Amino acid sequence: MNPDLHFKLLKTIESKPSISQRELAKELGVSLGSVNYCLKALIEIGHIKLSNFNSNPNKIGYLYLLTKKGLMEKAVLTVGFLNRKKLEYEALKKEIESIQNTMK
Repeated sequence: MNPDLHFKLLKTIESKPSISQRELAKELGVSLGSVNYCLKALIEIGHIKLSNFNSNPNKIGYLYLLTKKGLMEKAVLTVGFLNRKKLEYEALKKEIESIQNTMK
């Protein structure tokens, strides 16, 4: 699984445990099938657990809860995510400076 997607899934699930797969897909900009596949993988490796709840009398919803293992993995992924974004920022900053220098 892509580390950025893994991080974003765990981050979103932690803040919105009752989010639907459809809402997750829309928020993360990926297909519903991708979200379903990733959630199954995260459940299988023990990063999240699934809990049922009644959102209304006619429908059962799910809560996606981060496990202790999931919280620890999110911390590791957060460090990696920040490091990648810092590198991207520095590369973009250099590119902007280079373009600005050619315009002088």
